[in-house]
Amino acid sequence: MAGKNKQQLFASALTGKKVPVLTLDNKWYRLLNELGREAAKDLENQLNELLKRQGKLTTEAKDIKKLKKKLMNEIVPMVDEVEQTKDKKLLKEIDDHKRLIEECNQKLDSYQEELMDLPREIEQVNQKLMLLTMEYCYDTLQENTQQINEIGDWVTNVRIELKKNLIRKQEMEQKNHEIYAYMNDIFGADVMNLFDLTYDPEQHHPRASSEIKPKTDSAESET
Repeated sequence: MAGKNKQQLFASALTGKKVPVLTLDNKWYRLLNELGREAAKDLENQLNELLKRQGKLTTEAKDIKKLKKKLMNEIVPMVDEVEQTKDKKLLKEIDDHKRLIEECNQKLDSYQEELMDLPREIEQVNQKLMLLTMEYCYDTLQENTQQINEIGDWVTNVRIELKKNLIRKQEMEQKNHEIYAYMNDIFGADVMNLFDLTYDPEQHHPRASSEIKPKTDSAESET
């Protein structure tokens, strides 16, 4: 599948889907190997910066609202008092409160506008990262599938060869047993030394037969 066709196919598949924020999902990090993470690094950093900005603005907006509420609560009794006392110091405090309240309003308006835009920006970057992730996963699946098939063929061939070799081994053990049994009948226990055998064919007989015994066994039993 060509790269452009893949992107179109993947983008179409995402239509109407609610994609979770990838960098907040531990499963997403486990999907990518070192090369995949390197390819996604720029988008990952961009998305994380947007999320940090959103969190920072949300927290600061809450703090500003608390400050504004505090200032509003403080200014009401001061206004009532200054109407009676005409205290210039109190008037200055009221002006300072009004100025701070206005600054709070300006910051809140600025933050609110940015906070309205950030979800759209986060979604756009997140979707780009999802498309890159889908392409990486597609390529990885294709490569892994090819290797799985190759390894499967290798395993099948090894099993066939193993089966063949097991049959050959059993046939040679059977032949050795027949030779040993015949020679044992003629030479007795000396057949092991005579033919310089490094293992006992009796112990390696395919059927572990105990029917044929060396003459020495029978001789010892007679005695």
